[in-house]
Amino acid sequence: MLALVGASSVAVVFAWSAFSSGPSKRVVRHAAPSAFVPALTAADVGWSLPAPVSRAVVTSAPTGVTILGGLDSKQASASGVFHLDPASGALTQAGSLALATHDGAGALIGDRTFVFGGGEQHTTDAVQALPTGGKATIVAHLPEPRSDLATATIGPTTYLVGGYDGSAATRSILATTDGQQFRVVAQLPVGVRYPAVTALGHTIYIVGGEWASVEQTAVQTLNVQTGKARVLAHLRAGLTQASAFTLGGRIYVAGGRSAGVPSADVLRIDPRSGTASHASTLPSPVADAATALVGDKVYFIGGETSAPVGSVMVLSLTTPASAKVASKPPFQGRMLIADRANDRLLVVDAAKHVLWTYPSATAPAPPGGFYFPDDGFFADHGHAIITNQEENHTLLRIAYPSGSVLWTYGHAKVAGSTPGYLDQPDDAFLLPDQRVVVADAKNCRVLFISPQGQPLSQIGTTKRCVHDPPRSLGYPNGDTPLKNGNILISEINGSWVSEYTPDARLVWTVKLPVAYPSDPQQLGPDLYLVADYTKPGGILEFTREGQIVWTYRPPNGPGMLDHPSLAERLPNGLIGVNDDYRHRVALIDPATSTIVWQYGQTDVPGTGVNQLNTPDGFDLLERGGVTPQHPSTG
Repeated sequence: MLALVGASSVAVVFAWSAFSSGPSKRVVRHAAPSAFVPALTAADVGWSLPAPVSRAVVTSAPTGVTILGGLDSKQASASGVFHLDPASGALTQAGSLALATHDGAGALIGDRTFVFGGGEQHTTDAVQALPTGGKATIVAHLPEPRSDLATATIGPTTYLVGGYDGSAATRSILATTDGQQFRVVAQLPVGVRYPAVTALGHTIYIVGGEWASVEQTAVQTLNVQTGKARVLAHLRAGLTQASAFTLGGRIYVAGGRSAGVPSADVLRIDPRSGTASHASTLPSPVADAATALVGDKVYFIGGETSAPVGSVMVLSLTTPASAKVASKPPFQGRMLIADRANDRLLVVDAAKHVLWTYPSATAPAPPGGFYFPDDGFFADHGHAIITNQEENHTLLRIAYPSGSVLWTYGHAKVAGSTPGYLDQPDDAFLLPDQRVVVADAKNCRVLFISPQGQPLSQIGTTKRCVHDPPRSLGYPNGDTPLKNGNILISEINGSWVSEYTPDARLVWTVKLPVAYPSDPQQLGPDLYLVADYTKPGGILEFTREGQIVWTYRPPNGPGMLDHPSLAERLPNGLIGVNDDYRHRVALIDPATSTIVWQYGQTDVPGTGVNQLNTPDGFDLLERGGVTPQHPSTG
């Protein structure tokens, strides 16, 4: 079995794997941008273990790799504990188990290595703990016997997933923070033994496995924040006894058995859609190998073809390919930024050159000034820009690049609800028929305005500011036009996102588990993206049923967002986001949840080179006047 997906002595975040997986049954999404995929190389390390082993427990730490138990060449359970220096291949005795075992799982918790379950002649419920050196002791018992299981560690919690209780595959998922006390956190939809198990963010992925000698295809997930387990997708072929790991922030699966035959395939998996692409090939097929992550390398220790083997293989990322990839531009064309607290619009390119600003000496602001630009979008195939000035209570359409004023609506610095007035307008879009739609936030309505500046119709009423569809809206702050002509509306009060027809008929509505939904976007037939305008802020992909399928929300550090107001997916799969109070527009690779480009200096407001102050909107304009984020209104 896959005894253990390597843990470390610090908080471990792993990822999931699949064997040539097909599309999700629910939604199909774009794979991660190929421009940011480094090359993966596989090789023998040049030395072997002194004796064959498979189905062992392996843990890794900065000091090296620990191998515990497993099956030997005579198919007998072992009790030896060894320390392996992967750089040299040196193997030294590091203690022994109290109970010889194989097909267990393990983790580093505190300063001790734990081995959970496994078996010799029979499946056991024993929990063994090994101090630094010496002999392990049985310190606890699982709620039931369990072998053929795997572990994943997220923060301080280790999760025990899948397995065999002596008569059937196990569905219960256990969690522990001390290795001795366990609680059931969820039930798998499909019980499996020998699964490939890892985690990404706050989601555990359980891929393949076996039940009743049948290789399984289910890709199951557990969101540890919500406690919800589900089947995300199905593989094209059954897979069992494979190794899953994360390397360079990306997810891979290697080896295993499909149709009973050991595999040498290494595949990269899109963690959001389950799509797979070939990444590399192992030097030889293997199943039941244990893996250990050490630095930028993953070591495959032992395993089986038809019997235990003593080989050790390694996978690593190649630096030249990574450097080559990084030189490619993160987006095509030009980016418009509404630099709110600097009272200006900027257009920049991927090299961070400022190509255009407004207002300027040749394009002065209109009467009443240009104040608090909250959003800006290209229109008329790149020949115009429409922007809302939230605290100035006005809309402005200007020619691009001349900056001449083409159209205005509202009264500068005067809020109101009667014809010609707005109160905190947000997200103004020019529709194909030249009407303008805007979320008139404090008036609790989405307003449609004619080219002549006359209010035509509205969704919601100024008399009520609560979510009561279709009669009223609760403080709308987003009104994204959809390809079908409908409007996607976010409401601050109650955290609702809804789709309406232009004549105010409700299509669907969902309450999201966020503090402040902002500017939702449609990604697919039943897939949407929204920013959570809070600190630490988040970006979520969700379905209209309210199912959260991907989240970006680092709690701290350079990746943390402070009140993100708009998130959109670029054509190459990157997610662009306004990180308002960290004064930057950032592009995030959703496959790695890392920022790969930004304009603006993090936490440094200013007007100088590569500086912004509370940017609150962005848009792209590509060659030929294409606006990829909103082609139907561009």
